[in-house]
Amino acid sequence: MQYSQAISGKVIRHRAFGWETSDETLIGLIAKGDQDAMQVLYSRHNVRVFRFLMRFVDSEATAEDLVSEVFIEAWRHAARFEARSQASTWLLAIARHKALSALRRRTTDALDDDVLEFIEDTSDGPEVAMQKTERSGVLLDCLKQLSPAHREIIDLVYYHERSIDDVAEIIGVPQNTVKTRMFYARKRLAELLAARGLDRAAL
Repeated sequence: MQYSQAISGKVIRHRAFGWETSDETLIGLIAKGDQDAMQVLYSRHNVRVFRFLMRFVDSEATAEDLVSEVFIEAWRHAARFEARSQASTWLLAIARHKALSALRRRTTDALDDDVLEFIEDTSDGPEVAMQKTERSGVLLDCLKQLSPAHREIIDLVYYHERSIDDVAEIIGVPQNTVKTRMFYARKRLAELLAARGLDRAAL
Protein backbone atom coordinates (compact mmCIF):
# COMPACT_ATOMS: atom_id res chain seq x y z
CA MET A 1 0.00 0.00 0.00
CA GLN A 2 1.40 3.38 -0.94
CA TYR A 3 0.95 6.29 1.37
CA SER A 4 0.04 9.09 -0.99
CA GLN A 5 -0.93 11.47 1.79
CA ALA A 6 2.62 11.35 3.15
CA ILE A 7 3.71 13.75 0.42
CA SER A 8 0.90 16.24 0.74
CA GLY A 9 2.57 18.35 3.43
CA LYS A 10 -0.67 18.42 5.39
CA VAL A 11 -0.37 17.89 9.12
CA ILE A 12 -3.13 16.29 11.13
CA ARG A 13 -2.74 16.40 14.91
CA HIS A 14 -3.87 13.02 16.12
CA ARG A 15 -5.70 13.10 19.43
CA ALA A 16 -3.38 10.45 20.89
CA PHE A 17 -0.05 12.06 20.09
CA GLY A 18 1.61 15.27 18.95
CA TRP A 19 5.03 16.78 18.56
CA GLU A 20 6.14 15.46 21.94
CA THR A 21 5.67 11.87 20.77
CA SER A 22 8.98 10.18 19.91
CA ASP A 23 9.83 9.27 16.35
CA GLU A 24 10.18 5.65 17.40
CA THR A 25 6.62 5.64 18.72
CA LEU A 26 5.38 7.22 15.52
CA ILE A 27 7.11 4.58 13.41
CA GLY A 28 5.55 1.88 15.53
CA LEU A 29 2.13 3.38 14.82
CA ILE A 30 2.98 3.74 11.13
CA ALA A 31 3.80 0.03 11.02
CA LYS A 32 0.20 -0.54 12.12
CA GLY A 33 -1.14 1.69 9.34
CA ASP A 34 -1.61 4.95 11.27
CA GLN A 35 -1.71 7.70 8.64
CA ASP A 36 -1.80 10.52 11.18
CA ALA A 37 1.52 9.29 12.61
CA MET A 38 2.95 9.24 9.10
CA GLN A 39 1.98 12.84 8.54
CA VAL A 40 3.59 13.94 11.81
CA LEU A 41 6.81 12.08 10.95
CA TYR A 42 6.80 13.66 7.49
CA SER A 43 6.30 17.15 8.92
CA ARG A 44 9.23 16.67 11.29
CA HIS A 45 11.74 15.38 8.79
CA ASN A 46 10.81 16.30 5.21
CA VAL A 47 12.91 19.48 5.12
CA ARG A 48 16.04 17.75 6.43
CA VAL A 49 15.58 14.90 3.96
CA PHE A 50 15.03 17.37 1.12
CA ARG A 51 18.21 19.30 1.92
CA PHE A 52 20.18 16.08 2.19
CA LEU A 53 18.92 14.94 -1.20
CA MET A 54 19.82 18.28 -2.77
CA ARG A 55 23.49 17.54 -2.08
CA PHE A 56 23.22 14.66 -4.51
CA VAL A 57 20.84 15.69 -7.26
CA ASP A 58 21.14 19.51 -7.41
CA SER A 59 17.58 19.75 -8.70
CA GLU A 60 14.68 20.85 -6.54
CA ALA A 61 12.13 19.00 -8.64
CA THR A 62 14.11 15.76 -8.47
CA ALA A 63 14.74 16.18 -4.73
CA GLU A 64 11.03 16.75 -4.09
CA ASP A 65 10.18 13.59 -6.02
CA LEU A 66 12.76 11.65 -4.03
CA VAL A 67 11.40 12.99 -0.73
CA SER A 68 8.07 11.47 -1.71
CA GLU A 69 9.77 8.16 -2.47
CA VAL A 70 11.63 8.21 0.86
CA PHE A 71 8.48 8.58 2.94
CA ILE A 72 6.55 6.09 0.84
CA GLU A 73 9.39 3.65 1.50
CA ALA A 74 9.22 4.48 5.21
CA TRP A 75 5.47 3.83 5.16
CA ARG A 76 5.94 0.47 3.46
CA HIS A 77 8.77 -0.76 5.64
CA ALA A 78 8.10 0.84 9.04
CA ALA A 79 7.78 -2.62 10.58
CA ARG A 80 11.44 -3.27 9.73
CA PHE A 81 12.67 -0.34 11.80
CA GLU A 82 14.42 -1.82 14.84
CA ALA A 83 15.23 1.44 16.68
CA ARG A 84 18.93 0.60 16.87
CA SER A 85 19.53 4.08 15.46
CA GLN A 86 17.60 7.33 15.37
CA ALA A 87 14.65 7.59 13.01
CA SER A 88 16.37 10.49 11.25
CA THR A 89 19.38 8.25 10.55
CA TRP A 90 17.08 5.59 9.13
CA LEU A 91 15.36 8.14 6.89
CA LEU A 92 18.66 9.55 5.64
CA ALA A 93 19.85 6.04 4.82
CA ILE A 94 16.72 5.53 2.72
CA ALA A 95 17.26 8.94 1.14
CA ARG A 96 20.84 8.11 0.25
CA HIS A 97 19.78 4.89 -1.44
CA LYS A 98 17.11 6.75 -3.43
CA ALA A 99 19.56 9.48 -4.41
CA LEU A 100 22.22 7.05 -5.60
CA SER A 101 19.61 5.20 -7.62
CA ALA A 102 18.62 8.50 -9.24
CA LEU A 103 22.25 9.34 -9.95
CA ARG A 104 22.67 6.10 -11.82
CA ARG A 105 20.13 7.52 -14.23
CA ARG A 106 21.80 10.91 -14.32
CA THR A 107 25.31 12.36 -14.14
CA THR A 108 24.58 15.36 -11.93
CA ASP A 109 26.17 15.28 -8.50
CA ALA A 110 26.70 18.67 -6.89
CA LEU A 111 26.17 20.73 -3.77
CA ASP A 112 23.82 23.68 -3.58
CA ASP A 113 24.16 27.02 -1.85
CA ASP A 114 22.06 25.81 1.06
CA VAL A 115 25.09 24.09 2.60
CA LEU A 116 26.48 27.53 3.35
CA GLU A 117 23.60 28.76 5.50
CA PHE A 118 25.64 28.34 8.65
CA ILE A 119 27.95 31.14 7.52
CA GLU A 120 25.24 33.75 7.14
CA ASP A 121 24.18 36.09 9.93
CA THR A 122 21.37 38.57 9.38
CA SER A 123 22.94 40.91 11.95
CA ASP A 124 26.04 41.43 9.80
CA GLY A 125 26.62 44.83 8.23
CA PRO A 126 26.91 45.20 4.43
CA GLU A 127 30.73 44.98 4.39
CA VAL A 128 30.90 41.89 6.63
CA ALA A 129 28.05 40.28 4.72
CA MET A 130 29.89 40.83 1.44
CA GLN A 131 33.06 39.31 2.84
CA LYS A 132 31.15 36.28 4.05
CA THR A 133 29.42 35.93 0.69
CA GLU A 134 32.80 35.91 -1.03
CA ARG A 135 34.14 33.30 1.39
CA SER A 136 30.97 31.28 0.91
CA GLY A 137 31.59 31.18 -2.82
CA VAL A 138 35.16 30.01 -2.29
CA LEU A 139 34.06 27.33 0.18
CA LEU A 140 31.38 26.08 -2.19
CA ASP A 141 33.91 25.81 -5.01
CA CYS A 142 36.30 23.91 -2.75
CA LEU A 143 33.58 21.54 -1.56
CA LYS A 144 32.68 20.75 -5.16
CA GLN A 145 36.28 19.74 -5.80
CA LEU A 146 36.18 17.03 -3.15
CA SER A 147 35.49 13.49 -4.28
CA PRO A 148 31.83 12.40 -3.92
CA ALA A 149 32.76 10.13 -0.99
CA HIS A 150 34.59 12.91 0.86
CA ARG A 151 31.92 15.51 0.12
CA GLU A 152 29.28 13.15 1.46
CA ILE A 153 31.19 12.74 4.73
CA ILE A 154 31.59 16.51 5.19
CA ASP A 155 27.90 17.00 4.45
CA LEU A 156 26.68 14.41 6.93
CA VAL A 157 29.01 15.31 9.80
CA TYR A 158 29.03 19.10 9.58
CA TYR A 159 25.75 20.07 7.96
CA HIS A 160 23.52 17.27 9.24
CA GLU A 161 25.43 16.86 12.52
CA ARG A 162 25.53 13.10 12.26
CA SER A 163 27.80 11.06 14.52
CA ILE A 164 30.43 8.67 13.17
CA ASP A 165 28.12 5.78 14.10
CA ASP A 166 25.23 7.39 12.21
CA VAL A 167 27.34 8.08 9.13
CA ALA A 168 28.62 4.50 9.09
CA GLU A 169 25.04 3.24 9.12
CA ILE A 170 23.78 5.71 6.53
CA ILE A 171 26.45 5.01 3.93
CA GLY A 172 26.97 1.36 4.86
CA VAL A 173 30.69 1.29 5.68
CA PRO A 174 32.68 0.51 8.87
CA GLN A 175 33.25 3.28 11.40
CA ASN A 176 37.01 3.22 10.76
CA THR A 177 36.34 3.88 7.08
CA VAL A 178 34.23 6.90 8.01
CA LYS A 179 37.03 8.21 10.24
CA THR A 180 39.61 7.71 7.51
CA ARG A 181 37.47 9.47 4.91
CA MET A 182 36.80 12.30 7.33
CA PHE A 183 40.53 12.76 7.94
CA TYR A 184 41.37 12.95 4.25
CA ALA A 185 38.30 15.06 3.43
CA ARG A 186 39.28 17.68 6.01
CA LYS A 187 42.91 17.58 4.88
CA ARG A 188 41.96 18.05 1.25
CA LEU A 189 39.48 20.83 2.06
CA ALA A 190 42.15 22.67 4.07
CA GLU A 191 44.55 22.40 1.12
CA LEU A 192 41.98 23.74 -1.32
CA LEU A 193 41.07 26.63 0.97
CA ALA A 194 44.72 27.48 1.55
CA ALA A 195 45.32 27.56 -2.19
CA ARG A 196 42.54 30.14 -2.44
CA GLY A 197 44.04 32.22 0.36
CA LEU A 198 41.62 31.18 3.10
CA ASP A 199 42.16 29.47 6.42
CA ARG A 200 39.44 26.89 7.11
CA ALA A 201 39.16 28.17 10.69
CA ALA A 202 38.33 31.64 9.38
CA LEU A 203 35.07 30.30 7.98
